Parts: sequence; structure tokens; C-alpha cells
Amino acid sequence: MNKYLKLILGFLAAILVGIGLLVAVFIFEMKPDKDEEEKIKIQAEQYVKEKFNDDFEIYDVLYDNMGNFEFEYAVKVRDKKTHTQFLIYYDDETNQMVDTYRADKWADDLETEIRPFIKETFGEPTDLFVFFTNENIEFNKDSINPGSYKESKATATIRISISRKRSDEDDKNLNEVISFLKTEVKLKTGSVMIEYITENGEILDDEWEREF
Repeated sequence: MNKYLKLILGFLAAILVGIGLLVAVFIFEMKPDKDEEEKIKIQAEQYVKEKFNDDFEIYDVLYDNMGNFEFEYAVKVRDKKTHTQFLIYYDDETNQMVDTYRADKWADDLETEIRPFIKETFGEPTDLFVFFTNENIEFNKDSINPGSYKESKATATIRISISRKRSDEDDKNLNEVISFLKTEVKLKTGSVMIEYITENGEILDDEWEREF
């Protein structure tokens, strides 16, 4: 009996050690490498000097330890005049530093322009998130002068979050939003997504989307 008990205890101890090692490795991988952070920061500082001006400041470093982006390390930059926040990182495909200023500036501009209409159409409480996919935007083309999304064929995604269940009026409301985007805002192509979710993350109804 003592022999079997020792085997069981030894087996359990081995499992606990294995779990402990996995936890230690996970924690280690979650932490950014200070040398890599400093490296990307130095590269970004030089990039900002070449591409932008004193109105732009580096304020943080982003470490993507979950594989959500096409980079592992990026520098967070802020336009002190417009308050647009964007990223600078090294692109392995093009072997050069790139920035997301154009995409993020356009997203800020579009959100500012359409937010009042969205609020008026869907009522409160309504939240809004806008982004342009980077693949649709030419990188590093006169970074400091992003131009306007109205002069581009870049696709915008507009996500509207509503803290209630879907109503019979929402289909009509969405058509009005799309008409406004095409005729008044002059957005050439995009998609509008509607999600029904509370502030604490509770899903109230199915999400749906319409492209134009």
C-alpha cells in the first residue's frame, strides 16, 4: 500500500512541477524584452525626426505577446495638436519602419464627422468605433500630410454598439446611415456593423453587418 501511495504522490508531484514550469514559461513570455523595447524606441525616434516634426511625441511602447498584430514591438506616438494616437513599428515584409498615422488620423476624422448623426439616428446609449484597414492605405507616403479619406478608396469599418436589443427600426436606420456616409460624408466604400451589447459586455442580440 505504501508503495502505491508513493507512486501516486510521485506522479502528482511531477504534474505539479510540470504545471509550475508551464506557468513560469507563460509569465516569462508575457514580459517584454527591455533590449527589444529600447531598440524599437531608438528606431522610432529616428523615424519621427525624419518623417514628422516637434508636434509628435513618443509616449509608450507596445508589446504584442498574443500575436494580434503583424509586429511584436511597436512605439506609441501622439500628435499633440490633433491628439491622434498611432503606431510606428518595423515591417518584416518590407524591411522598413512604417507608421499607422494615416489610417488612425482618417479614422479619427471620420468618427468626428459621423458621430452626431449616429447618435441622432440610433439614440442613446450608443457607442462608435471606426478604423481603416492598413492594407488599403499606402504606407510612408508623406506621413506628416495624411490627406483625406474622401480622396481615397480605402475601406472603412464602422462599428456601432447599442445597449439594447434589435428593434424593427434598425434596418431603416442603418440604410439612412449608409446613405449619409455615401452622399454627405463622401466615403466611397466601407461596412457598418451593429452590435447589441451592454457596457459590462453582456450580448443582448446578434451582431449584423452591411457593406456598401
